[in-house]
Amino acid sequence: MTTTSEQVAGSRARQASHHVSQSVFDGSRLRVVLLVDVNDGAQQEFLEAYEQLCNQVASVPGHVSDQLCQSIENPSQWLITSEWESAPPFLAWVNSEEHVRMVEPLHSCVRDTRSLRFHVVRETGGPATDADRADRRLQTAPRIGDGVIRHALTFTVKPGSEEIVAKILADYESPEPKVDDTTRLCRTSLFMHGNRVVRAVEVRGDLLAALRHVARQPEVRAVEEAINPHLEQDRDLNDPESARVFFTRAALPAVHHVTAGEQNPQAERYALYYPARPERGMRLAELLARRDEAAADDPRSPVLRSTIFQRDDVVVRLIDVRGRLQDADPGLLLGLSDTAQVAELTTLLEDAGMEAPVSKDGGLDRLLERARMDLVTDRRSPDA
Repeated sequence: MTTTSEQVAGSRARQASHHVSQSVFDGSRLRVVLLVDVNDGAQQEFLEAYEQLCNQVASVPGHVSDQLCQSIENPSQWLITSEWESAPPFLAWVNSEEHVRMVEPLHSCVRDTRSLRFHVVRETGGPATDADRADRRLQTAPRIGDGVIRHALTFTVKPGSEEIVAKILADYESPEPKVDDTTRLCRTSLFMHGNRVVRAVEVRGDLLAALRHVARQPEVRAVEEAINPHLEQDRDLNDPESARVFFTRAALPAVHHVTAGEQNPQAERYALYYPARPERGMRLAELLARRDEAAADDPRSPVLRSTIFQRDDVVVRLIDVRGRLQDADPGLLLGLSDTAQVAELTTLLEDAGMEAPVSKDGGLDRLLERARMDLVTDRRSPDA
């Protein structure tokens, strides 16, 4: 029998820093679990839609296998599990327009879905060769988090409406932070960069329950309705399918979180926007993640915490900084310690705003200024 320790020894997964509480970049395999509540009488329709989806997803790069299971207690409850070589190819697929179109037939026959994603840490099984173990990469160690789930939404508004939208998004009453006995809203940070809006939330407990709680609050609903005429992507919040598609496309998942360990309630929060070249968003996010991981061990770094969000070619880095942004070394804020790192970053950006390659000694101020997002509101619950 192959032991779990042998599996870990044969793994090519990258050893994670103790500063990293969340990351999709360690190379370990991913297990995705989708809980599905099927409409009464729609089981056969759901099965046919799944079989069509299964045939399509089998050709997606990085996909290994999947299973469909039906509850032995409640025929309306189904479970879909899939295995992926690692998290990045899954995220690239699940955040794509191809995925939005692919799963559309499922939504006509389901009441509710819930997606959970897990890195594989340990496993047991039959005899395996060294090559088998090398191919089945495991997360090398459990991550120690702070109990906070981080997520973001992003969307664009019509050019010329930025000031109106910023005022609407800043002028509303905060929703009740307590969702239930186990879930609480901790912080909401909202930024804009040109006509792009990014809303980052921090939650303790159940993220899905928190998002649904917020969506039901009258003050939040009024804000959402007020910005509707200014959105570049039309939506109708009274139409469940329209709302679902909008928020599916707006989801901006957290792909990496680093903390230097220092707790400083006076830390300033900033957001930096990195528009990536086509199909280079994941690579850019990984580059920034590696820089933040290294910077966490650098006592000179003013960055106390960093969360990287990425979807397609949109990359946002949310940072908590010791002191004021304008007083810090822009290279340290950007996580760049030499000219090679600067050059690599600018080759991945859609438009670094530079007429010539950026050097370590020049241009970083301009690069930082172009990346910096405008703060609209940053709200914490009283006991966050």
